[in-house]
Amino acid sequence: MRTITGLYDSYDDARAAVTALEDAGVPSDDISIVTNKENGVDVEGQGNRAGEGAGTGAGIGAVAGGAGGLLAGLGMLAIPGVGPVVAAGWLVATAAGAVAGAVAGGAVGGIVGSMVESGVPEEDANFYAEGIRRGGSVVTARVDESRAASAETILNSSPRVNVAERRARYAEEGWTRFDETADPYTAEQIAAERERYRVNRL
Repeated sequence: MRTITGLYDSYDDARAAVTALEDAGVPSDDISIVTNKENGVDVEGQGNRAGEGAGTGAGIGAVAGGAGGLLAGLGMLAIPGVGPVVAAGWLVATAAGAVAGAVAGGAVGGIVGSMVESGVPEEDANFYAEGIRRGGSVVTARVDESRAASAETILNSSPRVNVAERRARYAEEGWTRFDETADPYTAEQIAAERERYRVNRL
């Protein structure tokens, strides 16, 4: 199995990538999405667990994929260093380890670790966590080696962040790796970050 990952500045682009993966036959159970709550994703009406307060962290069960596709199972949780996120899928569930019903707060190291365990280089895993902290959305898919190229093409069908270029921009600011002890970005900081990387669209 290969793990294919994409970072998106826009939640709508990440959502489109998830839908395209599912339409191409990638099972929802093999896809994950994690997005900063500042993206304004509405999880109301998706079950009593989906709306649990992100300040205390939701049970991991709230972010497992459900019937109706991955996006139907979105739930909220809190990640140290990132703050509230909306997420669904195997990556977040794996980060909780074997502790059934564990609270997701404190699991960000687990998210980075889960990416590394699944084959994402550690440098990239730290970058993706930082990307979420700065207001982005990460989509991850586990696919057979034979489908890796097509999955990459699907993730590229939405405006995907160029990892090397964006990491170089972070490095110019003195960033080296994700720090889960750092304060989460404020709404104002995320807005400023989005303005810096705004993609002009027709």
